Amino acid sequence: MLRSVKASDYMAEKLITFTPETDLFEAINLLLKYRITGAPVIGKQGELVGLLSEADCLKAILTLTYHEEEMGGKVGDYMSPEVYTISHDADIISVAEEFIINKRRRLPVIKNGKLIGQISRRDVLRAVEQFAQDG
Repeated sequence: MLRSVKASDYMAEKLITFTPETDLFEAINLLLKYRITGAPVIGKQGELVGLLSEADCLKAILTLTYHEEEMGGKVGDYMSPEVYTISHDADIISVAEEFIINKRRRLPVIKNGKLIGQISRRDVLRAVEQFAQDG
């Protein structure tokens, strides 16, 4: 049954992450290099403090251009501090519901208050496909 399949079974564990102090253009370069649409932002204690998405980067560039400011800044200035997360032991059905309800592409996976991975809509589809093949 799909409810027995957990987020931690299909999440990505090797993540590109940023700190609030990461240079914005360094972050943009990493998003482009690894062909990802966003990444978690981690604080000094390893806690999740935000997410930086392509949309956040575009907003930053538009804001800087509009105000005729020098391009640059830090991830912490432009990240989204409100982050939807999912527990490591959430079942795949709950993860899918969260994607639909909150219109997210990815969710950080949390265990004991710490970031341990990230799950995407594609990961959920992979879990369903594998379950269908095995069943």
